[in-house]
Amino acid sequence: MVMIKARYAEEIEGTSDVRCLLCPQACIVNEGRSGRCRVRLNKEGTLYSLIGDRCASVNLDPIEKKPLYHFHPGSRILSFGTFGCNFSCEFCQNWTLSHPDKKYLTCEGIERATDLVTPESALEIALRTKDKGNIGISFTYNEPSIWFEFVLETSRLLRSHGLKSVLVSNGSLNEGPLDELLPYIDAANIDIKSINPSFYRKYCKAELEPVLAYCRKAKDHMLLEITNLLITSLNDSREDLEGLVNWVHDHLGEETPIHFSRYHPDFKMDLPGTPMESIEMAHEIAGRKLKYVYAGNIPFNPWNDTLCPSCRKTVIKREGMGVSSCSLSDGGACGFCGARVNVTGPCRRSW
Repeated sequence: MVMIKARYAEEIEGTSDVRCLLCPQACIVNEGRSGRCRVRLNKEGTLYSLIGDRCASVNLDPIEKKPLYHFHPGSRILSFGTFGCNFSCEFCQNWTLSHPDKKYLTCEGIERATDLVTPESALEIALRTKDKGNIGISFTYNEPSIWFEFVLETSRLLRSHGLKSVLVSNGSLNEGPLDELLPYIDAANIDIKSINPSFYRKYCKAELEPVLAYCRKAKDHMLLEITNLLITSLNDSREDLEGLVNWVHDHLGEETPIHFSRYHPDFKMDLPGTPMESIEMAHEIAGRKLKYVYAGNIPFNPWNDTLCPSCRKTVIKREGMGVSSCSLSDGGACGFCGARVNVTGPCRRSW
């Protein structure tokens, strides 16, 4: 197995320890150990990525699955993921990759449980699937920030070949690496888990402010959408929802799409699933200030379509994870009243 040297790290003078400079966790990593993400290893005083050339999952997904509803609606995107995460969310809905069994988180375990991938081979797969509607690569499933070296080099290659790069992220990356990456990213869905800093500290073992800083910077570089997983009794109060919506409105703008996703018991959390009343309240609160409000993880979803913010007619109708009809011009104008709708890229039917 080839371990790739980490781009953002510094030696601690007089010791064999290394400080990781990739994300706000700022882990001091002892010799032979890994940081919070569990996939950046200190070997003889140098920090290496154990996942730099390793892929645990790859699929051709609808872009709506990310979820991205305003970026090339109806398209498909090749989705790559690996192991690990720099958060420790007790409610993780994708924990088999983000927090896998310890037997995988060794050099030998990761090698057995993943496939070898390079930026060049990822590009080749992306180009090969263009005829299936693929527009590029989404770095998703686990946290792409900790796959930084692979994501950066792959997104550079994709840009040079006219393909798109998408992040589905917790939004926790230091300013230096973020500045290096942003020029090559076309769209992102960032999960703001709560507007309450104590929620982040207690349930994610992380900090809120770096996530908000990430979002503020990203909005000037790409199409940005926000997801908030509503967890029963923890972050679904009226106060929490109003605080989040007000922040998105004031700092990201009223045209920023927001998705309220319904929680189900998973990983270490066994609270009952989010009541529909919370989803309805979130949609109602957000609808007062934001133009595009959605909900997810709901059967027979009544909040899946995109409405024109001017005439309120349905301009993108969705069924499941696909687009069944679209009434937008290629320039993003409503087909009924001509008003501009905040959509990047053409809209196409999924079938």
